[in-house]
Amino acid sequence: MQTLLTIVIPCYNEEKTLEQCIDRVRSIKDEALDLEIIIVDDCSKDGSLDIAGKLALKYPEIQVLHHEVNQGKGAALRTGFQYATGDVVAVQDADLEYDPNDLKRLIKPLRENKADVVLGSRFLSSGAHRVFYFWHSMGNKFLTLLSNMYSDLNLTDMETCYKVFRREVLQDIIIHENRFGFEPEIVAEIAHQRLRIYEMGISYDGRSYGEGKKIGVRDGFRAIYCILRYNAYRAPWPLQMLLYFFIGSLTALVDNIIFSGLFNNGVSLAGSVFTALFIAAIPDYFLCITILFRQKIRWKIPLEILLFVLVVSITGLFNLYITHLFLSLHLAPWLAHFAGIYSAFIFNFLGRKYLVFSEPESGSWK
Repeated sequence: MQTLLTIVIPCYNEEKTLEQCIDRVRSIKDEALDLEIIIVDDCSKDGSLDIAGKLALKYPEIQVLHHEVNQGKGAALRTGFQYATGDVVAVQDADLEYDPNDLKRLIKPLRENKADVVLGSRFLSSGAHRVFYFWHSMGNKFLTLLSNMYSDLNLTDMETCYKVFRREVLQDIIIHENRFGFEPEIVAEIAHQRLRIYEMGISYDGRSYGEGKKIGVRDGFRAIYCILRYNAYRAPWPLQMLLYFFIGSLTALVDNIIFSGLFNNGVSLAGSVFTALFIAAIPDYFLCITILFRQKIRWKIPLEILLFVLVVSITGLFNLYITHLFLSLHLAPWLAHFAGIYSAFIFNFLGRKYLVFSEPESGSWK
């Protein structure tokens, strides 16, 4: 039975390699595999769009889409996926780092109905690899490890370009990231949907930054944010609690600075505790919904904030009691207040997780 494979190629300033990339992609077509090639030009400044247009006139299986403003790889893929009609959809960079012949192996578990998604791994292959950038590879492995911790997968290469999907899978996924954050976001989504995920080794001919490599340090930090943003709200609770410890520690520092300033200037203990607590609760709330939990998961915003204030108020009462207790033991005010803050840590976390931002379980793996 013939399979129609849609290959989406995001393209930005790839005039040197685009035509050769298309030749390589077209060469994998055979009697059992038909191709639909979608080139998404992301407002290239060189001749990439002209080259893509000429290729589309020459080969009927090629379709060219164009962004008027440069948006990034994720945005280009989002556009391309909308026009995909194949049974299977694959991502192919416009450079020559990846060998399209590997796609024929990657789609096999999909054609045999064993998998919903197949990822290519540069670290599983025994084939030839161009040797480059030790710290870059360590960064990839760190990001993969962090992603695995929060998604409960055991991938070896989360950042790989080669990701192949059943088209129905992509129809159920909304992509938010515009740049290279697409990689951790899409992995988070397929993990949360509990899809059948396979991983296979691929060859890799990496290029240098002088040859046009575009991913940078900024994208690495964005990847960390995306791993947390799209995974943390359904991560195992010990990981959530660990992440909330860092959020809580940051806001506790703000809380204690305000408390110390008020208390040392004659404001009552209760007034200092509650004023500092409610001011610090503002960045705490925004850090929670930006990194750890999802906003409006169960309640409309006014009710969600009201519940959040309720948790903060109960925490404040406990905080006040503990602070007063340690002050009576002649502990320094700032240290007594820190003891109060961290004594309520577990309640703070559980109140947010199970009352304010309660999240349904991901379900079992397919």
